Amino acid sequence: MPLRAQTPVNDPSYTTGGNLVFPKAYRKWVFLSSGLDMAYLPSARPGQSTFTNVFVNPESYDAFLQTGTWPDKTTLVLEVRTAADSGSIIRGGHYQSDVAHTEVHVKDTARFKGGWAFFGFADEAPAQMIPRNATCYSCHQDHGAVDTTFVQFYPTLLPIARDKKTFGAGYLADETKATQQH
Repeated sequence: MPLRAQTPVNDPSYTTGGNLVFPKAYRKWVFLSSGLDMAYLPSARPGQSTFTNVFVNPESYDAFLQTGTWPDKTTLVLEVRTAADSGSIIRGGHYQSDVAHTEVHVKDTARFKGGWAFFGFADEAPAQMIPRNATCYSCHQDHGAVDTTFVQFYPTLLPIARDKKTFGAGYLADETKATQQH
């Protein structure tokens, strides 16, 4: 059985200038996890809580289940939404509200040095690649559990990476350090 679908329906696409086209169908993709106040960029408003929702294209998800690694053309979408605490009948807690921004992490080994690139979207217009000197690259390289991705925050995929023994050295070092501190 092939690891990728024959038709690359969800593969990343680019403009002639090299900007990433916004993956409009990502909400139909596989939902990996949600976080509250996980900081990747400053919040839309200081003091404003945010939710992060992560989606991956289905072909790459299926390949990860089989191998514990991400295939070429993997596209991970990080949707950042503001948290609201009043509305309708809510009397406590937070719920997800408007999209503040969207970030996309793409594996395209023919196109990007190191195989991966990041793109930030304020809306659905094509986005330029975030420059290589941005901290997202070094942080993901140094701390990503699998192939520069934060699988450690995806509870359904973490056991697969553990079973397949695909953790990166940086993540293993972080885990050792965390264990020694407790």
